[in-house]
Amino acid sequence: MPIDADGDRLRDAPATAESRHRPPDPRGLTRRRTVGDLLTQIGLPAAALALASFAGWYVWRTRPVDRPVSPPLAPSRSPFRQTLACAGIVEAQSENIAIGSPTAGVVVEVLVAVGDKVAAGAPLFRLDDRELRGSLAVQRAVLAQANADLVQTDAEPRQETIPPMLASVKEAKAAADAAADALGRAETLFAQGVITEQDVIAKRDAAAYTSAAVEKAEAELALKQAGSWTYDRDVAKAAADRAQAELEKVEGDIERLTIRSLVAAEVLQVNIRPGEFVGTPPGQPLVVVGDVDRLHVRVDIDEFEIGRFDPAAPAKAMPRGSPAQVHTLRFVRVEPFVVPKKSLTGDNSERVDTRVLQVVYECEPSADATPDGDRRLFVGQQVDVFIESRENVPASPEAAAPST
Repeated sequence: MPIDADGDRLRDAPATAESRHRPPDPRGLTRRRTVGDLLTQIGLPAAALALASFAGWYVWRTRPVDRPVSPPLAPSRSPFRQTLACAGIVEAQSENIAIGSPTAGVVVEVLVAVGDKVAAGAPLFRLDDRELRGSLAVQRAVLAQANADLVQTDAEPRQETIPPMLASVKEAKAAADAAADALGRAETLFAQGVITEQDVIAKRDAAAYTSAAVEKAEAELALKQAGSWTYDRDVAKAAADRAQAELEKVEGDIERLTIRSLVAAEVLQVNIRPGEFVGTPPGQPLVVVGDVDRLHVRVDIDEFEIGRFDPAAPAKAMPRGSPAQVHTLRFVRVEPFVVPKKSLTGDNSERVDTRVLQVVYECEPSADATPDGDRRLFVGQQVDVFIESRENVPASPEAAAPST
């Protein structure tokens, strides 16, 4: 817009070509620049540039960098070209024998420690038996009484009892003779009218009573002289046998309170202490023993891999965390009952609802060869098992299904 010499704008003057191309006159500003104008025009762009530079630097410094990380322990690798990889767990050759108590009670003595070698029949621990000891004393007294009764029955008749019984027979006969004589005199007097008929009846009853007494005394004498009856001896002997059986039962109950190992083995675990009360719930292992001179490895083969398994194929086992420790396995048996999977490998993608075929292998406790010396397996240790596979069969139904 044109302006005059005094700085006033000429609103109505038309713009000429010279005026359009003429640079603006600095004197045409209406106000002077302030500090705010400088901050707005210079400071804000400079701050934005600094913040953008910092953001770029921070993003560059904090960017994720993928560096190859070596695992602390190398994973186990199969020694076979075609392999069947499984998880296994080490157990004793006799399997892990969990020993419990046949009866509840208080433990008074633990006779073994972990690592002890025990023979068949060796005691492991003992329960309190004071109550049964008292019952044993009672049963011994009952048996003694029953045996005495049996001896007494076999010894009948006792000779010292015969003379008194003979005297009783003679006494009864004398009384019978006196009663018969009295009856005869009474009948004579009654015929003469001296006594009444009632007196005669009384004498007759007395004679009958004494006659019966004679028969009783003679019968008792004959019974005594005959000795004990065969059936009486049988009853007395049965009572003695019953008392003997009760005594043996109590002795057996006392013997059961001393828990013993039924096989020659090594003590693997002791879960009791003197003074503890133990019950009889199923599956409560108080002491675990097993034969560990040679070990077994129980291998779980996934049900989808059963078709690739060959019992005659070679197999190797490597403990978790020790891939250089190799154990050669020898096939023992297949347990032909497919069971739910229990031994887990820890893989996040592992299926826990599958079923497995359990195969038992035998191995030496010590490894075939290790770079750092001889190392051995322990019962309960997990191992990676690799079995050579003869065929490359798909391991899952998805892989085996035909594509559509």
